[in-house]
Amino acid sequence: MASSKYPKQPEKSQATLGNTAARAGNTKARSMPLSTPNLANTKSAAAPTKFSENTEHLQEINSIRKAPVGAQIKRVINLLFKRRDALTPDQINKECYVDVNGNKAVFDSLRNNPKVHYDGERFVYKSKHQLQTKTDLLQLIRTRPEGIAVVDLKDSYTAVIDDLQALKGSGEIWLLSNFDSQEDIAYPNDPRASITVDDDLKQLFRGIELPRDMLDIERDLQKNGMKPATNTAKRRAAAEIHGMPPKPKTKKKKHEISKRTKLTNAHLPELFQTLRGPG
Repeated sequence: MASSKYPKQPEKSQATLGNTAARAGNTKARSMPLSTPNLANTKSAAAPTKFSENTEHLQEINSIRKAPVGAQIKRVINLLFKRRDALTPDQINKECYVDVNGNKAVFDSLRNNPKVHYDGERFVYKSKHQLQTKTDLLQLIRTRPEGIAVVDLKDSYTAVIDDLQALKGSGEIWLLSNFDSQEDIAYPNDPRASITVDDDLKQLFRGIELPRDMLDIERDLQKNGMKPATNTAKRRAAAEIHGMPPKPKTKKKKHEISKRTKLTNAHLPELFQTLRGPG
């Protein structure tokens, strides 16, 4: 009986070892992590906004909306001036972070601002003079023989300063500086305009004797706050460097104006009432 019992033990041990190995294999298979390449790619592709950047942006918006009403109005007017389009309160809020609808004081102040027009839905910049082209500009200046301040024209449209210079270059207007305010004044240069000149001004015009040296003329202009169009000192210095002898000073011959003289100020007839006839 003993000999028949022991040979069966190896078979039983092998079966036990086989079952144990099978259970271990299943456990290892269950513990292996699943491969998720799509999730990893998704996380890397959708890079989240850094917390610090988001915080700075929110702080900027908060500081703008807590600023004084005047500062917020100025921000909106600058936007309207730059855009030159009619904008709704939501568009304004989106572009410059001023919550017009959420702040009654800002809304009322903006609606009543002389630089802003409100049609009930949108706000738009309102310039002092409703001009759009160089033709409009020239027509306005021609209606102001007494002159119009350039500062009142600057906000009309974006190219107004360039158009003023172009009209000056073509001789259609004058741009002169006001002695008191140091501001440029635009005057029409229209010979058809009828201008009355006071007697005091006529006597002053006839009694002024201009210096014979351009240096003296330029010095007097600068003394009175005006910028000369010429620079005689620079021109003479350049001539000396290049070996060009200066032109000899000639005594200016004083002569009266005759009717044959071509008049450039024909629209000021009062200044030329003493014309003599041809000899």
